[in-house]
Amino acid sequence: MSDALSDAGSDVNQDDTQEDVMTPAELIARLEEAWLNEKFSPELLENKSEVVECVMEQLSHMIEKFFPHVLEREKSRGEGDPSLLSPEEFAFAKEYYANTETYLKAVALKRMPPNLQTVDMLKAVPEPCMDSFVFLRVKERQENILVEPETDDQREYVVDLEEGSQHLMRYRTIAPLVSSGAVQLI
Repeated sequence: MSDALSDAGSDVNQDDTQEDVMTPAELIARLEEAWLNEKFSPELLENKSEVVECVMEQLSHMIEKFFPHVLEREKSRGEGDPSLLSPEEFAFAKEYYANTETYLKAVALKRMPPNLQTVDMLKAVPEPCMDSFVFLRVKERQENILVEPETDDQREYVVDLEEGSQHLMRYRTIAPLVSSGAVQLI
């Protein structure tokens, strides 16, 4: 009986504090819907700042997760190569890096022996895993895509990706296709 009461009580509390949980696809669909409604409406509509803020928060989390690698990639890009970050994102990443380094020094590193009082952020923060598998939808037919083997027992093989088809592949394999817009991650 007490279990039933505690379960019932937790449902009430959950309803009060539970936020809408959206998949990235749902979030983008809401953002696109708000943008199109605003674009084509002859009147000013209610702002959808919560959707925009959510998208921006996800981008910030991506920068926070891999910040030293993001900054290193920005530094090493060739002259004339487009930046992956907006000026605001670049400023955010630099500030986040500086704040993280300051925090580490103030909280932990100053208590370490002198020979351990430095940290290489590139080694301390994991790199994005380019070999992770992603779902994708093909927007433009692609021929002769080299798929890397998963084990040494398998040989490399080539596949054709038909327009509209969906696949699960290593990101590294299809990264150039994502950049060109030939495939869409789903």
